[in-house]
Amino acid sequence: MHDEPRIGDVFGEMLRDAYAVETGVGPRPLAGGRLPRPVIEIIERDDGMINGVPAQQYFIGPEHWQPYDHRAVDRARGEVLDIGVGAGRIALELQDRGTPVTGLDVSLGALRVSRARGVRRLVHGTVDEHAAGEHRYDTFLLLGNNLGLIEGRHRAADFLAALAALARPGAQIIAQGTDPYRTTDPVHTGYHERNRRRGRLGGQLRLRLRYRELATDWFDYLFCPAEELVGLIEGSAWEMVDVDTADAPYYLATLRLVG
Repeated sequence: MHDEPRIGDVFGEMLRDAYAVETGVGPRPLAGGRLPRPVIEIIERDDGMINGVPAQQYFIGPEHWQPYDHRAVDRARGEVLDIGVGAGRIALELQDRGTPVTGLDVSLGALRVSRARGVRRLVHGTVDEHAAGEHRYDTFLLLGNNLGLIEGRHRAADFLAALAALARPGAQIIAQGTDPYRTTDPVHTGYHERNRRRGRLGGQLRLRLRYRELATDWFDYLFCPAEELVGLIEGSAWEMVDVDTADAPYYLATLRLVG
């Protein structure tokens, strides 16, 4: 008996089971030993709030995407790095279009699922680790709210510097973010105020993911409006060239390498 969940590859284990449910191939979590159990990603925030998201969202095809996903993929050019490739939904569409794409993820389990689904070029690691190699890219995709990987003020400069080290001249970042301040829910507005009192950005989340008996370590993940993002990139090698708010509170930010 453990008082705390075991630390492990939550995302990978969850995607493995969701893929088995999706395809009917491989061991699946079963309810009552017979029926497939829905696979739910549990998100735990450091104020005690719990949320659940169906893992099926990581497998949906373009016909079920949000409009901003289509616009983001349409803007991709040259060699593409899909950061946080997950189950490969974006990378597979780019491959189908003939666009050279590499999927990057810290989850080995996610990379195994992506490979099983047909993503050809995959890298295990963080952007910092990948920047130490010789690969260079023209477009960086941070979709599925993965602008959040910037984490906050403490991490933004290093994250953007790693992308600059991976960039070819004229490279672009296309990032999907969410403006967290458009809510009136006191559970969220109270959390924003709590963050500010602690010297953090209002939408800077402290999270861990849960699945079955596993948990991740706690990590920061940033929801911020485009105005805050402008402040975070100040002094970096990147400049903001476009903000697409057609699907507010969700937005696409396009950054370009300076020089």
